[in-house]
Amino acid sequence: MSFFKISNKTHNEYLILLYRLLLIMIFYSAFRIVFYLFNASLFPNVDFNSFLTIMKGGLKFDLSAMLYLNGLYALLYILPLPFKFSKAYQYFLKSLFLIVNGVGLALNSIDLIYYRFILKRTTYNVINILENETNMIKLWSQFILDYWYVAILFILSVFLLSKAYSALQPARVKFNKRWLYPIASIFALAIFSGFSIIGMRGGYRHSTRPINMANAGKYVNTPDEMAIVLNTPFCVIRTWGKTNFTAYNFFESEEELSNIYNPVSYADTSKLKTKKNVVIFILESFNKEFIGAFNPTLDNGNYKGYAPFLDSLAQHSLIYTKAFANGRKSIDAMPSVLASIPALVLPYVVSEYSSNQINSLPYLLKKEGYQSTFFHGAPNGSMGFDAFSNVAKFDDYKGMTEFDNDDEFDGMWGIWDEPFFKFYANEMNKMKEPFMTSLFSLSSHHPFKVPEQYTDVFPKGTLPIHQCVGYTDNALRQFFNMAREMPWYENTLFIITADHSTRAHYDVSRISTNKFQIPLLLFSPGDSELKGIDTRIAQQIDIMPTVLNYIGYSKEPYIAFGNDLLDDSSERFSINYINDSYQLYNNDYVLHFDGENIISAFDISKDSMLTNNIKDSSEEYLSTMPLMKSIIQQYNNRMIEDRLTVK
Repeated sequence: MSFFKISNKTHNEYLILLYRLLLIMIFYSAFRIVFYLFNASLFPNVDFNSFLTIMKGGLKFDLSAMLYLNGLYALLYILPLPFKFSKAYQYFLKSLFLIVNGVGLALNSIDLIYYRFILKRTTYNVINILENETNMIKLWSQFILDYWYVAILFILSVFLLSKAYSALQPARVKFNKRWLYPIASIFALAIFSGFSIIGMRGGYRHSTRPINMANAGKYVNTPDEMAIVLNTPFCVIRTWGKTNFTAYNFFESEEELSNIYNPVSYADTSKLKTKKNVVIFILESFNKEFIGAFNPTLDNGNYKGYAPFLDSLAQHSLIYTKAFANGRKSIDAMPSVLASIPALVLPYVVSEYSSNQINSLPYLLKKEGYQSTFFHGAPNGSMGFDAFSNVAKFDDYKGMTEFDNDDEFDGMWGIWDEPFFKFYANEMNKMKEPFMTSLFSLSSHHPFKVPEQYTDVFPKGTLPIHQCVGYTDNALRQFFNMAREMPWYENTLFIITADHSTRAHYDVSRISTNKFQIPLLLFSPGDSELKGIDTRIAQQIDIMPTVLNYIGYSKEPYIAFGNDLLDDSSERFSINYINDSYQLYNNDYVLHFDGENIISAFDISKDSMLTNNIKDSSEEYLSTMPLMKSIIQQYNNRMIEDRLTVK
């Protein structure tokens, strides 16, 4: 007996339309439950009661997405066409229904897993990012192989949807006079259209703005939980063709704005020039949690982590144990680390303002006589890194093509880290000092494999990425063993950080701020000043101004949205963008702001797990709002007006 038995009876055509649209709502709610079950460990503060609220709130976003996707279907279904009830036309309608809603179910299916990597629902800009990948067929094939159960779930969902669709069949509404039927159809179309506008907008009041991703904050305790409320089709639709940045005028004058926060930085000519080489490692998906030295209190002080070399290097370095990424994806990292441009709203490199003039480390250091090269072991063109390195004015780019040995290809992303790190060291040995280089690693990435000879060498840990962390850490060890013997080593500032955070094991790493946590380490042989532990807030966009002040940059002013970490008087904060809202961590407060309203506020000194939203119970956090608003206004307005350089 089939799960859905095809009915021999027909029913009122308008009731059947409502039934079929309701099916999509049911499937979306089911996928929301599955999404949570797949990723429950990433939402430690969700209990049964809060989940019920999330499910209730999700219906509004499901309704909007369902109506967007099924508008054409409903129009063709309702129109009083003479062949409307023919088998051929009904088959066409069913095919259209399954195709558009299959896309919706596919997007929801992908985020069951993909969310773990980017810690946000997929949006339209991800499509722009993926356009830069040269091995998409292989990536998708590997994804399906590794997560075959998601593919089966998707296929089963479409199958059940098809069966449920056909379980009830429509029949023409009969009238005594035939001419009444087209009138009734037009009337039904008008009612449906009005309802659709209300459903898509998320309300019927004239003053109600169309709902966006930030509206999900109404149903959660912390912004990261908004990902459960939302569905992926809604997120893609609402970000499709979206204006990247909104101009703000929170402050009446530029003087008032700049007195609170000013990204214009001036060279400190009082410092002696060190002219040290600058080497920046950007490690793929390295969560701060993976390194024992950055987590002295985990497991009651007994935590060892998965990067023993970085632990040993940390003993001779200045490390920042409260450092954060300014974005969630690899493509966000280069502008943040190398040009002090955070990934707010959209990644800079895929925004409509990506042609803006910008400052960058290689560009500014060139004025001090530095040569520069960017290294990435993936096929040249991957992620658009070579394009940004050109915008950032690197003198050269070296990727898989320049490495020129496909025997070291990992079969998926590019050259294994160990041989590429050795290549990196040797290539720097050919450069004229002073030089500035940056390497973006790639082996600590899905499908989380290591070279065959290392299969049982590194601890597997509790997450698939842990053995890859061990492998990349060992590649770093071998790099430094080589570099120590090279003439440029002693005169070099090494900076090691990550592109973004990723899935973590401990609950404390899963709160909305710590989902951005990364390591940040400064090491320079023989420099006794760069040693110790700094527990104040740091972020990727602080790296550029820190480097420039450290080497004694003395040229013209530049734009940097971060601050010099070696200047004790500088403002310490971290700014991110999460689920259509800005997140600011400053002093003891974590604030979430959608550009108009405060969504939530937390006193992290008293509430380390961000469980108590004090938005309505306290006013102390309001002292942090001017800084948040000034950062947003400076960033957005300068982006829109092409003022990312000092002219």
